[in-house]
Amino acid sequence: MITKEATAPAPVPARADHEPPRQTKKRRPAWDEVPRWQIYLPLGVYLVFTLIPFYWILLFALRPAGSTSLVPWPMTFEHFEKVWTDRSFGTFFENSVYVGLATLVMTTLVALAGGYALARFDFKVKRAFMLALLCSQFVPGALLLVPLFEIFAELQMINSLGSVIIAETVFQLPLSMILISNFIKNVPYSLEEAAWVDGCGRMRAFLVVVLPLLRPGLIAVGSFAFVHSWNHFLFALMFLNNQDKQTIPVGLNTLMSADSVDLGALAAGGIIAAVPVVLVFAFIQKWLITGFSAGAVKG
Repeated sequence: MITKEATAPAPVPARADHEPPRQTKKRRPAWDEVPRWQIYLPLGVYLVFTLIPFYWILLFALRPAGSTSLVPWPMTFEHFEKVWTDRSFGTFFENSVYVGLATLVMTTLVALAGGYALARFDFKVKRAFMLALLCSQFVPGALLLVPLFEIFAELQMINSLGSVIIAETVFQLPLSMILISNFIKNVPYSLEEAAWVDGCGRMRAFLVVVLPLLRPGLIAVGSFAFVHSWNHFLFALMFLNNQDKQTIPVGLNTLMSADSVDLGALAAGGIIAAVPVVLVFAFIQKWLITGFSAGAVKG
């Protein structure tokens, strides 16, 4: 039998008056709760320090020769006309475009074939080959000048744009092959197997199923190869002798002499050299980020 005393709730002890109140843990503010000025102020300072050099280049390129004004007014394009016609920058630009596009195509095709082999096939020296590719990234390009020069001299390719294209392709292949292989690993192997079941061969399955999915990775690798070959100075300086075969980085070097430097012409040439690179990154920015992030993930 349950008694009334047994069912009655136990009394709650009263809190002592001297007991301090319980402190709640202070919540850290989220990123969306941070004051905007704490974000925009350091970004603005960084932007100013980044844009000042570009402003000085534009200032020297657009203001008249001998002017000391901090504003490019009256504006003139005489420096651009001078470097494009008198200093043969039109020829340099054409040679750089040819070298960049050829390096892009060759690097992408060879890296695509090698990357597929590394991603889909197992062979005995695969680990050693991957290690060699990684170690090759620590070799500076200056160490390749002597052996490449001897090879091109035997092949009678000195003073030919083909020598620069081959050298740039060889220099870009290790990193490009690693990125492409990692990107292919992220493509499910079952997609190729399904294409094989439907009657496709390995090559057709790769072209129809895998290749369209590799577009971000191919754009990233190709753009990186193009920009590097466009800006590279060493190979073009060593393998090209005639002025009509030189590229833009070597052409910029001819604007500086031991006695004087034409700042206006040099600034105008720098802008001409930078415009294609800026346009490339502006149009392929989203593909570039997607391609490098996907190629950096181990499949």
